[in-house]
Amino acid sequence: MHRRTAIQTVAAAAASTLIRPVFAAPQSGGGRLKQGVSLWTYQKWFDLDALCKEAVRIGLKGIDLVTPDQYATVKKYGLVPSMTSGTAPNTIPIGLNRVENHEKVLESLKRDITLAAEAKAPNVITFSGNRKGMPDGEGLENCLIGLNKIKAYAEEKKVVVNLELLNSKVNHKDYMADHSAWGVELMKRVNSPNVKLLFDIYHMQIMEGDLIRNIRAYIDFIGHFHTGGNPGRNEIDGSQEVNWRAVAKAIADTGYQGFLSHEFIPVNTPPIKGLEEAFELCKV
Repeated sequence: MHRRTAIQTVAAAAASTLIRPVFAAPQSGGGRLKQGVSLWTYQKWFDLDALCKEAVRIGLKGIDLVTPDQYATVKKYGLVPSMTSGTAPNTIPIGLNRVENHEKVLESLKRDITLAAEAKAPNVITFSGNRKGMPDGEGLENCLIGLNKIKAYAEEKKVVVNLELLNSKVNHKDYMADHSAWGVELMKRVNSPNVKLLFDIYHMQIMEGDLIRNIRAYIDFIGHFHTGGNPGRNEIDGSQEVNWRAVAKAIADTGYQGFLSHEFIPVNTPPIKGLEEAFELCKV
């Protein structure tokens, strides 16, 4: 299932030196990383209440890619709504790389920030948009214009805007923010503690690999991580090519205090077993 379609289904059913943002310290027993899970990946088997119960049982701390109307349910279980799902037109193919999109995308993003701040949800998501023939340099400048318009509000509300890095090879053809160096250059120019990258490890493994070196080099510009096994975007187990325990340890060793949220589509039986194993694997 395509993530954007799944998220829209969930929404319809219920939408210089940088200073790192301050996050709550992880609770004891779960290692040094706060782990979460993306709602859409388990919605085939669990509604939100059921997934929250499983998350608490396993030891997870957050639920990713939820809409504001779902915050209360997540918080009821002592969990954090760790990443807000984008609200149209703030979507993967549209994004901020075209100035003509800015008014509507930023209006949507501002609303997401407002509601996240009210709920003390730490993160909202945004996107570069697709190239459609646009040079990457022009797109970067346009994204800079857009993010500069919203960063002061994000800083005021103490919410982090995360621009997601995605692969354009397999899942999101033509997406512009498909390499970490492009995203980091944008973050350097925006220069805000409340505008960061969502570093999706699955996507960046496909596009460039060299995960640990890049994570160490770019950690000051990263606000959130996603996991997913490659190839296939399934469980992060022995069938996948990434040494996930080493990657998790490298992230923790930087002192990172944000969330590492699992965003893989389970194929094993029972499906919750993959989440249990992912939690233990990344408990470093």
